[in-house]
Amino acid sequence: MGAREREIRPEWLPRGVRVAGVHCGVKAATQARDLALFVSDGPAVAVGTFTTNRVVAAPVVRTRALVPTDAARAVVVNSGNANACTGEQGMKDAEAMARMTAARIGCAPEQVLVCSTGLIGVPLPMQAIERGIDEAARQLDDSVQSWRDAARAILTTDTTTKVAASGGEGPRVFGLAKGAGMIAPRMATMLAFLFTDARVRDPERLQKVLQAVVSETFNCITVDGHTSTNDTVLLLATGASEQEVDAEALSCGLLTVCTELARQIVADGEGATKLVTVCVEGADSSRDALLAARAIAESLLVKTAIYGCDPNWGRIVSAAGYSGASFQPELVSVRINGVVVYDRGRPVPFDRRALSEAMRQSKEITLQVHLGGGSQRCTFWTCDLTEAYVRFNAEYS
Repeated sequence: MGAREREIRPEWLPRGVRVAGVHCGVKAATQARDLALFVSDGPAVAVGTFTTNRVVAAPVVRTRALVPTDAARAVVVNSGNANACTGEQGMKDAEAMARMTAARIGCAPEQVLVCSTGLIGVPLPMQAIERGIDEAARQLDDSVQSWRDAARAILTTDTTTKVAASGGEGPRVFGLAKGAGMIAPRMATMLAFLFTDARVRDPERLQKVLQAVVSETFNCITVDGHTSTNDTVLLLATGASEQEVDAEALSCGLLTVCTELARQIVADGEGATKLVTVCVEGADSSRDALLAARAIAESLLVKTAIYGCDPNWGRIVSAAGYSGASFQPELVSVRINGVVVYDRGRPVPFDRRALSEAMRQSKEITLQVHLGGGSQRCTFWTCDLTEAYVRFNAEYS
């Protein structure tokens, strides 16, 4: 069954980028699209962030060595096969993907960034990849349909495409992503491709801006706490609009787009029925806020309680307690979907049945924890943990 498609509007799309998404046979058992190609009409500034796993896929090794750059021309992506833990052959195949793409669009291999996602430990079917690159190069277009095809082609276990755009008067920013399982808060198991048609002259500064945005978005999501081998976020600035902006001016648009993509990834967590926002406030340091939020969001007991629509605040408080965050337990307060369930270290009366039913009726759950200290805060996004997640991952390979 195909993934659902999110809306893409023509006014969202960056100028100076042509794209395609095709089926080439990496996903041999289906006719699903499995190769995407993004091509900038001219040299683009490109920056990226990558997985922190020590075990790294070949395309990550290659691509992270090439950014930041002011000369990128293309990103080629296959889904269905991670090209990870594939040894020397994996590196040769990643290089071959770049060479094939460069030959089709007329640039140097070093101007092509490569990404892969899917099953670990299986060599890439390079004949299929070559067919896909040929076909994608022929189909390159800047239409809404081409972007839809590309958004679908990068998916693996996702049930829906993931796209987002910035609004307002600032530079146009558009992004698409994939991710549904093996999601952890040190870059999730995900790919995200961000584009702006603004002109940016300082790749190094743009790199720092992207890292800061990722730290607040893609580094603040978790489905199962498992960090992948292929995680990549790439941002390309084509300059096609001739609107020159400072890298800082892109921060707001990038934050909007990456926040929405991060939420979409978690909402599509394998087997998930609830999107959970964990807000920790009143921390004495940003580190304390981060530690507490991450522990609550990753707690299997919290996640299963959410699935059962059980307002079990004890699991939330105890997760904060073992997180390593520094705070005074007697000052902690907790709200679930706005309902106070624990106040300054003491339980308070609330209608448990009514709150449980409200949780059951809502697709989004908010957990607010106030540590009773300073002004630092952190927001994390997670999802509930269901039987469907266990079944899916027990049978994945």
